[in-house]
Parts: sequence; structure tokens; C-alpha cells
Amino acid sequence: MPHRRMREGTRFLSAALLLAGLGGAAPASAAARPWRILTSFYPMYVITLNVAGDAPGVTVECLANPSVGCLHDYQLTPGDLIALTQADVFVANGAGMETFIDKAVRQVPRLKVIEASAGIELAGDGNPHVWVSVSGAIAETRNIARDLAAADPGRANVYEKNAADYVATLERLRSRMHAALDDLPHREIITFHEAFPYFAREFRLNIVGVIEREPGSAPSARELARTISLVKRSGTRAIFAEPQYPAKSAEIIRRETGVAVSLLDPAVTGDHDPAKARRSYCETMERNVAVLAKALAD
Repeated sequence: MPHRRMREGTRFLSAALLLAGLGGAAPASAAARPWRILTSFYPMYVITLNVAGDAPGVTVECLANPSVGCLHDYQLTPGDLIALTQADVFVANGAGMETFIDKAVRQVPRLKVIEASAGIELAGDGNPHVWVSVSGAIAETRNIARDLAAADPGRANVYEKNAADYVATLERLRSRMHAALDDLPHREIITFHEAFPYFAREFRLNIVGVIEREPGSAPSARELARTISLVKRSGTRAIFAEPQYPAKSAEIIRRETGVAVSLLDPAVTGDHDPAKARRSYCETMERNVAVLAKALAD
């Protein structure tokens, strides 16, 4: 199957390059068109929009549709490959989130790739969901700003100032979240998939179980039974599903244990409109705080 996917990706890419008429050629002059920043998926789009701000001559777009969610099994389309050939820089999360990067950018050697998670210590076996922690989002913001400034030095001051402003906003958000969550009497939670280890570490929550380790990989009857037993033994008060994915398994556990199912959002989907997208991460985290405070209170 991987060989088949690679052949299909190569065929798509060849077609895309023919359609775009670009191949590995140098881009048109900066005066002739905007400087194009392409981001891999919604969290990178949100952060990059905040870093780029209203910089003149800069466009920021998202490769994956903002409703896609995490890119665990994402397959590039011919349109995606054309977009890559037309971009000046590609902002990805990295850490294995975008498995298509290597084979795509080999065909567009001039494309500058920024990996927002570079240099950040990863949880577990390389969990890529760094941005779900506010501190992780701050670190990724700084990485993106630094690398955009290096790739586009004429606008370096703009990127650095915007990043500093956004980091300050995120730091205020983090303080409000700690104030709301640090004294909650209950800390044990079960999550829908492995998107929350960084978030849990930051706010001292204990993930005692994961219902589905990857979106779409429904647990077996035996795994569900083990999870139900764990819920009953641990005294966990809350199961957290995600709004982006079906919650069938969580609902089964709720019926068997009587533990409430709430929605905790890893901030991977949202509105494409730039003005709304810039605010999306902070608004999502504020909603998460309200959900957690209700679920884990006495």
C-alpha cells in the first residue's frame, strides 16, 4: 500500500507541475505577485496568520481544508501539489504530523519548509500535538516567526513584532487557564485520542486512558471493556470526546459507567476567514476551560 500511494503521489505531482507550469523553476519576482505562505493545516494557519498579521505583499493560505482536523492519514490532491509549487514557504507542524512532506518537497526543491515543532521536546513516542498546550503554541509561534524572518528578511521586523504581540496574548490566556484549572479537586480524565498529553502536562491533569488512539481507529470490544473497567476503578469523573470526530465509543462507555461525556477541542478546525481564524485558538481554549471546570468540579 505505501508503494502504491507513493506512485499515486508521484503521478499527481507530475500532473500538478505540468498544470502549474512551474516545476522547480524560480518564482516570479516579488514585485509581480504576493509572497505566498502556505500552511499545512488549521493550527499552523492560525499561528501563521497571527505572525504575518497585515504585512503588505504577504498572503497566508491553508493547504488542508479547515474542517479536516489532524493530518494523520491525509493524502495530497493534485490541487495541493499545485499549491506547493506556487508557495514561497510552507509552514508545517512537523514531528510526523504531515507524513507527505518529504516526497512532496523533493519535487519542489526551492520551497522553504518551516517545521514549527523543531527543537521542542516531544511527549511519549514523538506525539506531534504540541500546539494543544498553550506553552507549545507559544514555542511554535516563536519558531515560525524566527524562520519566516530568515526566509523573508525584508519583513523580519513585522514578523517579530506580531509574534511578540501574539505570544503576550497567549501568555495572558495561559494565566487565565491556570487560575481556572489549578485548584480543581479532580484531575483524572479519559480522552478520545492522543491529542492532549501536552495540555494535560501543562495543567496537571492525569490522562488515565485513551479511548481511540487515532481518529477512526475504533477500539475492539476487548479494549472497550478494559476502558470501562479502568473508568470504574479510577473514579474518573469525565470522558472527553472531540467535536471533530464521532463519539460512539465514548457514548458506550458513558452508558456502561454513568460518567459524563464532554467535548474537549484540540483546536484543529475552525473558520477560514482570517479575522475569525486569528482569534480561533484563544476562543477554543477558553471554551475548553469552561468545559473542564464544569466536569472536574465537586
